[in-house]
Amino acid sequence: MHREFTETAHDNVLLCGKIDAPDDPSAVIVIVHGLCEHYGRYDYLVAKLNAAGYAVVRFDHRGHGRSMGKLVYFKDREQIVKDTDLFVEAARRDFPGLPVYMIGHSMGGFGAASYGTAHPGKLAGYVLSGAWTRDHKGLANVDPSLDNDTYLPNELGDGVCSDPAVVKAYQEDKFVAKKMSVGLMRAVHDGHGWLKENAAAFADPVILLHGGNDGLVDPKDSLDMFEEVSSTDKSLRVYAGLCHEIFNEFDRDMVIRDAIEWLDKRAK
Repeated sequence: MHREFTETAHDNVLLCGKIDAPDDPSAVIVIVHGLCEHYGRYDYLVAKLNAAGYAVVRFDHRGHGRSMGKLVYFKDREQIVKDTDLFVEAARRDFPGLPVYMIGHSMGGFGAASYGTAHPGKLAGYVLSGAWTRDHKGLANVDPSLDNDTYLPNELGDGVCSDPAVVKAYQEDKFVAKKMSVGLMRAVHDGHGWLKENAAAFADPVILLHGGNDGLVDPKDSLDMFEEVSSTDKSLRVYAGLCHEIFNEFDRDMVIRDAIEWLDKRAK
């Protein structure tokens, strides 16, 4: 099954998603993408997950990719959770009775961690990749004199991956936003504080995967989350030499294999 669909958010913003599924999947996975990018950048990962027997639901955040809404803008830290929940419910609707897992990358890792903190016990588990959960790099610290409607240039490109071809494709991708709002950065910054204060509320199975050479999100974000959450089933892997997008790095097959093996032990 390969199907594009839309969901309408609480404020009538239309969000675009896609379902890819093999015959008779064992579980369904919701993918939450990162800042300024879109769900199409996960085609390789989705193909690997489908081959392993997993259905995948993915979507573009509001103001990202194909979705509607103000460009790369969140009004508050809860917006990403509310939007993500629409696609969790879509996964349940299309695949009733199957366990639902979530994969979140970078800002999507922030969204997934926020989802698990706000909805403990709702999902079967989480795979977090380069998750922006504590902001030790200070990326979300913006000039307090700037208005929320101010836009900053997207200068993430050189840091996304060590593979020049991936960086080039990222920079030339028409669906990758070329700027981001101060409002979004402030919403995420507020969310970082909330995640740390409520870390004990995150109790679900989780594996945190992080590139040791990640120049955008400090591996210490994942180290801190690993130490602070109350999950009894938790794992952490830091990959020496890998940059931010570990699902696109030169050793991506190893990273994806690790994620699938973790899922297999819990979903099959």
